[in-house]
Amino acid sequence: MGSYIVRRLLLMALTLFGMSIVIFLLLRIVPGNIADILFESAGMVDPAEKAKITKELGLDLPLWTQYAHWIGGLFQGDLGYSYVSEKPTIEEIGPRIPITAKLAVLALVFSAMIGVPLGVISAVRQNTPLDYFLRVVSLSGLSLPSFWLGLLILMAAVRWFGDIPIYTSPPKTLWAELALYLVPAAAVGFRASAIIMRLTRSSMLEVLRQDYIRTARSKGATEQSVNYRHALRNAVLPVVTIIGIEAAFLLGGLIVTETVFNIPGVARFLVEAIRWRDYPIVQNLVLFIALVVVVVNFLVDMAYVVLDPRIRYSD
Repeated sequence: MGSYIVRRLLLMALTLFGMSIVIFLLLRIVPGNIADILFESAGMVDPAEKAKITKELGLDLPLWTQYAHWIGGLFQGDLGYSYVSEKPTIEEIGPRIPITAKLAVLALVFSAMIGVPLGVISAVRQNTPLDYFLRVVSLSGLSLPSFWLGLLILMAAVRWFGDIPIYTSPPKTLWAELALYLVPAAAVGFRASAIIMRLTRSSMLEVLRQDYIRTARSKGATEQSVNYRHALRNAVLPVVTIIGIEAAFLLGGLIVTETVFNIPGVARFLVEAIRWRDYPIVQNLVLFIALVVVVVNFLVDMAYVVLDPRIRYSD
């Protein structure tokens, strides 16, 4: 087990190193940089002034030198300065990460709490009217884009309550924060809950047909014990996998939702930074999202050992 963890940590470090190279090169391949954008937006044509700004930003240096400066700064805790705001990158990114993280966690909790129980119920009541209804609901969740659902929620809120649940200022209390994030989290989590529900249903149906389930029933085990203690415990592994994938996706996949609900989070800020070719912001944000993805995958692997004793990672 210990050697497996060491190997996984080394693989995670290698993956992040490769991702950093890909991120860095892709940004430089895209035509134009911050100097070009600034001059085009301002209508300036003085080549000398443009060259001066390019030199000040270090964009005239060789690519390997720019990459070495970025990676060296990361190891020293220096993420650089934003080209647009001229503030330290950590000051621009830091306050936005908790906002997106809270929204993503709420959406994930909503999707798991709705998707798993409904998936179990749909499997246990297979081919009943309740099963058909839940399958239609899950299909609706997969079909409705989260931004469109968010717009419907905003329109309904204005129609019924005369108010729009969007982010205007930082909430003062925990309840105000929960009320502010709950609506966009539900809009995003509805799609994830549909995926989790359908996967839970299919996994449960496969397990419920196994011989040991019939044996448990023949021994007089209650339906609740069979469904939740025996079947769900063995059907939950693929569900944990999809929950981990959704957790990694939500951190960077909230762009449209944050825009619709005016939430100043990481995803929305990343799009703005890409538009301005703000290299320090984009590089560090995308690498942070990659870090979250590899960490979540590692935690999912560790969760397998806890959930299924048959799984052991040999030394």
